[in-house]
Formats: sequence, structure tokens, C-alpha cells
Amino acid sequence: MLKKEFPILEFDSDKDAFIRPAKRERSVKYPDAPERCVLCFFDSAIEKVLTEYPHKEISNFIAGSLKLPLYELVYNGERIALTQAGVGAPVAAGQIDELAALGCKTFLACGMCGVLYDDIPVGNLLIPTAAVRDEGTSYHYITPSREIVADERIVQVLEETLLDNDIPYTKVKTWTTDAFYRETPKKIELRKGEGCVTVEMEASAYMAVARYNDAEFGQILCAGDSLGGEIWDSRGYNSRTEIMEYVLRLTLDACVRT
Repeated sequence: MLKKEFPILEFDSDKDAFIRPAKRERSVKYPDAPERCVLCFFDSAIEKVLTEYPHKEISNFIAGSLKLPLYELVYNGERIALTQAGVGAPVAAGQIDELAALGCKTFLACGMCGVLYDDIPVGNLLIPTAAVRDEGTSYHYITPSREIVADERIVQVLEETLLDNDIPYTKVKTWTTDAFYRETPKKIELRKGEGCVTVEMEASAYMAVARYNDAEFGQILCAGDSLGGEIWDSRGYNSRTEIMEYVLRLTLDACVRT
């Protein structure tokens, strides 16, 4: 491996890392995990779904004081793994790594995102087809590049699910960043200039780590706050619990289709 001008570009393709999820106790103690998994950022929506469908806790993801249970959910007769998604690319990567070690092979995520255009209403559904890699985690998993594309098959499944439910959606390029307090006006304009419509903190890492683990990944984003005006506008997206629950159910429906 050659030394580069910037350490983030020193990609090592060797998968024999010192710490590997497959050798960690919590990653192998439940060997019969479902092959399909939904990662949901909406804890209240998860709680509601768990009251309606048979489930059991089969493992958990621990990062410091953060503990996120992993459930086996029987949804419409199908076994699906369901867990709350952690915020930020490093946590997102760790979850995919450990879930892949358990045996999960297809991942769908759902969560809110910022929009770069003020005319996109709160609650609009967006399917990322590519992501600008403005985070550091993905560079440890796949060769450096400016963008990464989503899995076409999973994007198609998500589209079919929304179309069959008569729900409008938009396919978008998203901007994944590590620094939500550094979304400056100049950087926003730069990202818009290269085609980005949304901004969030996990998508490019999810795509990269899934690819590294020979798994598939897709995502439904729900329009939340806006960075498209003169000032940031939260638009009260955190109070839209009914939208969050509906998006989780759509994601579960899509997961069954995979």
C-alpha cells in the first residue's frame, strides 16, 4: 500500500483486519438471522410495528453507550431482521458489518433527510440512486471515488413498491456528509451543481460497506428540513410521526419483495 498525500486516499483492499465482526461474540451467537434486514431511523415507528407483529430480540449492536436491539420480525409471513439505525457513517458501517456477519445479505434503510431545494415538501419520498462520498468511512471499504451508485435491483424493487401503492417519489443523487454544522452556502451550491437533491449522513457509507460485504443495499429517504432557502428551516419534521410509521411499513413491504 502506497502512502498518499492525504491519508483518506490510502485504501487497503486487504480484508484481514485486526478486528473482524465474524469473530466477535455478539455477531455469531445467533446464526439463523434473516437474510433480509431493515434499518429504520424512527424509533417510535419501530415500537408501533413491534406491537402488531410477532417478533423476538435476537442480538444487538453496541457502540459505547449506544445499544440498538436487533429483532426478528415475522412480517406478512416473512422473516425480516429489523433494527434502529444509528446516526452517522461510522455507526452505519459498523451495523452493516455486524449484520452481514450474522448472515444478512439484503439491507433496506429508511430515514429523514435534508433537502437542498425549498420546493420539496416535507414528507416527499426520495430514492437515492447515487451518493457523493463527502464522508470518511466509505474510503476504508472501497476504492476512492467521488460518487458511488446504488444497487439497481434494489432501487427497482423500491420503485415498484411505491408505484403499486400509488405513492409519488423522486429518484435522486444525495450528498452524504460527516459534518452537519459545515453545510456552508458555497458547499451547498457546489453539491447542487453536481446534481445533489438531498443531504444526509449515511447513504454513501451504507452503499460502500454493503458492497464490501457482497450484500445489496437500498434506501427510502423522507424529505425533512430544508437547506434551500436563505436560512435553515427545520419545517417541524420531527413531529411527523405518522409519516415515519408509513415509510417504515413501505420499507418492510419492499423488503418482502426482495
